[in-house]
Parts: sequence; structure tokens; C-alpha cells
Amino acid sequence: MIDMKMLKNHVQLIGNVGADPEIRKVGKGVPMIRFSLATTEFSKNANGERVSHTEWHQVVAWNQLAEIVERLCVKGSEVAVSGKIRYRSYTDREGRERTSTDIVADEIHVFQPRREPVAV
Repeated sequence: MIDMKMLKNHVQLIGNVGADPEIRKVGKGVPMIRFSLATTEFSKNANGERVSHTEWHQVVAWNQLAEIVERLCVKGSEVAVSGKIRYRSYTDREGRERTSTDIVADEIHVFQPRREPVAV
């Protein structure tokens, strides 16, 4: 039996990292990383031609998970993300009110990890 409490505000995505993630330290030195994730679906149009549709998501990871993402992910890495949707409001540098929808990651699985350079 499925515990419905476990499924509330839960999202799972598989996609590709949009740019090399960069870690930041926030607050009292807490590691945080934010990166874009592209999920692409394919279908056929009325003419039978294959078409794609890509959605972009903002993923946030904290602490040790952020450090792992920084070490293993590069632009184009295929990853699976499991987490929660969070909405936030903020004021940008020009003083405009903005909103953002983030996926706050609980787990990230990297299918294509970064290859570390080999010392010669």
C-alpha cells in the first residue's frame, strides 16, 4: 500500500543539466547549488513528424548534496532529481518583484558523471 503522505509535494524529473553548476556558500557558510534542468518529451505531430518539447526547471541542492553535484555534474550531464516544489518571491537588483519556482532536491542521481582528469 502506498503511504499518501510520502507523495505530497513530491516531484521526480530526469533531464540534462543546462550549464556547469557553481556552488555558493550562503548564511553561515552553508553550501548551496542552483542549476537548470531540461526535460524533453517527444511526440509526433499531425503530419507524423517527430517533434520535441523542452521544459526548463530550476533545481536547488544544499549541503553535501550540493558538493556532490558540483563535483560530478557538468553541462549536459543526465541526472534524475527527486524533491519538492517550492515557490519564492524576491526583489531583483532593479527593485522589481519576481517569483520563482524551484525544485528543492532531496536526492540526485548522476547517470553521466564528470570524468576527472588523470594526472600524468
